[in-house]
Amino acid sequence: MRTDFDTLRTLAAYTINLLAEAKMIEFDIDKREALADAMATEYGVSFATDEDIRDQAIEEVEDKMGADNLPEDVTESEMFNHARKEIIKGFSGENISGLYLVESLHETALRMTKFLMDCEMIDDVFGTDEEIHQFLVSKIRTFSTKKN
Repeated sequence: MRTDFDTLRTLAAYTINLLAEAKMIEFDIDKREALADAMATEYGVSFATDEDIRDQAIEEVEDKMGADNLPEDVTESEMFNHARKEIIKGFSGENISGLYLVESLHETALRMTKFLMDCEMIDDVFGTDEEIHQFLVSKIRTFSTKKN
């Protein structure tokens, strides 16, 4: 399965569900979709999707060949495949269900803890920053698009 913004939205919904079930957050249910979109956008800073990598590889090929000299289907070119593989290597192969870690899982959990504390769509957050951080690390690590 190829990852895109919908994959980030699925991760956000998964996170929101687990936090709500654990009674770590309270929010107006009518804001759930907007909260998931906002959280997915925040996750987008921490993760690169296949779509992001594809776009970045196309940019690299475009920079090398020039926009006017691109092959008709650039994604089928050897240069594109090489650029894509090099970009993926830059993530040290670290990914969670096809989402490539741009920053460490620890940093991602810190970012998301801050997001939860600052988000106006969340009425209340329960637990210490450290408890929330540990919860997020353990839950994000086990995320799978196949299960969710």
